[in-house]
Amino acid sequence: MYGSNIRNRPRPSNIGLSHRPQNKSLQDQNIWSSLLDSVATSKKLPEKNLIVLGGNPEHQREFLETLESDSSRRPHDRRRKKPPIANDVALGYTYQNVLDADHDDILARLSVYLLSESSPSFSALVKPLLAPKTVSETLVVILLDWAEPWSWARQVRDWVRFLKGIIIDLDNHCKITAEETMKEWQQKKRGALYEGGPAASTENTVNLPLGQGEWDEPLGLPICVACHGTEKIEALEKDHGWREEDFDFALQYLRTVLLKHGSSLIYTSLSVPNSLPTLIHSSLGIHSLLKRQTLKHNVIDREKVLVPPNWDSWGKIRVLREGFDVEGISTGWNIDTELPLSSKEPSPSADLSTNTSLTDPFATTNESPASAHPTQRPPSPPLPGSVLPIYETTLPNPYKDRPSTYPPIGT
Repeated sequence: MYGSNIRNRPRPSNIGLSHRPQNKSLQDQNIWSSLLDSVATSKKLPEKNLIVLGGNPEHQREFLETLESDSSRRPHDRRRKKPPIANDVALGYTYQNVLDADHDDILARLSVYLLSESSPSFSALVKPLLAPKTVSETLVVILLDWAEPWSWARQVRDWVRFLKGIIIDLDNHCKITAEETMKEWQQKKRGALYEGGPAASTENTVNLPLGQGEWDEPLGLPICVACHGTEKIEALEKDHGWREEDFDFALQYLRTVLLKHGSSLIYTSLSVPNSLPTLIHSSLGIHSLLKRQTLKHNVIDREKVLVPPNWDSWGKIRVLREGFDVEGISTGWNIDTELPLSSKEPSPSADLSTNTSLTDPFATTNESPASAHPTQRPPSPPLPGSVLPIYETTLPNPYKDRPSTYPPIGT
């Protein structure tokens, strides 16, 4: 019986002992595989898109250089070859690696697309960039030049129409994504993400009701308007007689119309430090892991103007200078940016004879000494209620039909 119990007792197995080295080896392999997978995942950089509308190739290159100006790179970084900028074609392209504060880690890869002309025929080049997966990761910059501030209102109007024509033609899935993106932006009220609060935290976002003229016309994409080349301001004063009230009018007009689209505004220069990188990167959700970047509004220093998204209001615009009709400009801008019935399928042969004001809604008159041409078509007549003539009458183009004795601006 005793022997039977011994025989029936489970015999100790040496399988586990003989296989321990193998199990340990497999365990080590799993650990390394996990680590390698983790590293590979961390190396998948967030991809963001920046669509720059406006400016000639040289102007665009200056803007991109300004966008990198906060990277005080170390000596060995300066030797790194910059990505080429292919902007001599219809739709240009380049990219930038957004570095963290220590310049060791790459936070995101920024793909930059550049388009100079607002002709609707180019909308087919931009439309493929807007897919359901990319809309929420895209920022549009409308690039203006201080060499011709009298053309700003018309340029902004043309680009707004250009974007409207593209958004209308997107598929339903993409339109839904664009609408959701705009709702998220509208909820970021009063610059909670730009005035020193933790940029990546949603707990500090304060939801307040929209004020008058705010987000009246969301375009489906976040917008930033950059007026580049503030070093040319002095020439406007000396050569064209611009006064303080002229600069204030241009700023009040831009702030009023951009408020309707939820757009930010910034004045930039390659020679003057500015907050352009912080504004662009934070608008795209790119934030440093080492140094908290904040944006502070500035509407006083005309060389460093900065209006963050969701910060502005009619009351703040009125304070800059009395007498500006913010409500009238806001209401009339709806008329200026209205698309013609044929905008979805623009055609040179479209029958617009019933309304001559829509003959060429995308016509541009960005004339300057370098671009003026005697055979250029005149702009189409404005629509009733349009506020574009108010801007162009107050700040006339000095190179267009210039009389022998040019009258002072504002008289």
